[in-house]
Amino acid sequence: MLQLNFSGFSLEAGTDEAGRGCLAGPVVAAAVILPEVFSHPFLNDSKQISEKKRDELKPFIENNALAFGVSFVWQQEVDKINVLQASITAMHRAIDALKITPEFIIVDGNKFRNYKKIPHQTIVKGDAKFKSIAAASVLAKTYRDAYMAKIHQEYPMYNWLKNKGYPTKEHRNAIREFGATKYHRKTFKLLPEQLKLKF
Repeated sequence: MLQLNFSGFSLEAGTDEAGRGCLAGPVVAAAVILPEVFSHPFLNDSKQISEKKRDELKPFIENNALAFGVSFVWQQEVDKINVLQASITAMHRAIDALKITPEFIIVDGNKFRNYKKIPHQTIVKGDAKFKSIAAASVLAKTYRDAYMAKIHQEYPMYNWLKNKGYPTKEHRNAIREFGATKYHRKTFKLLPEQLKLKF
């Protein structure tokens, strides 16, 4: 059973990211502040629910949250600052996008940088424990998946529509055959046997 609140503050934002382990595309983060009464039968860690249910949840979260924000850190910036910093930066920018300033921030995972002077708490597997983090995980995942579906049209041979840029066997075989694209993260090990890959 997901809990609504960790801190006791009514304006508590939950934040999470998607795409950290991908070989291609952006890291996407979301931040969500929920009202004191918020419930949906599907709401859970986005990895635990189907794509269809996530797509149903997205408008429900956006219509019922007190505030939400979504941000993209593109692959070029991921390469420049590293994926951990990209994840934290994306979460900061998602919080920047909130139309209400939170009194407290709860973060999925165990790494975060102070955001302004707002207190925060990192929570391992927080997306399976707190509603606002679960809601943020759903938004981050649905926005990222929609973007990967869009760039799939440009490079269908990588099948990003299905693998979303994660290092599946199919994705790696396509990199082996066709090389890397402008959407691939140049600092990631795209192939296990990688020595020098053509970009």
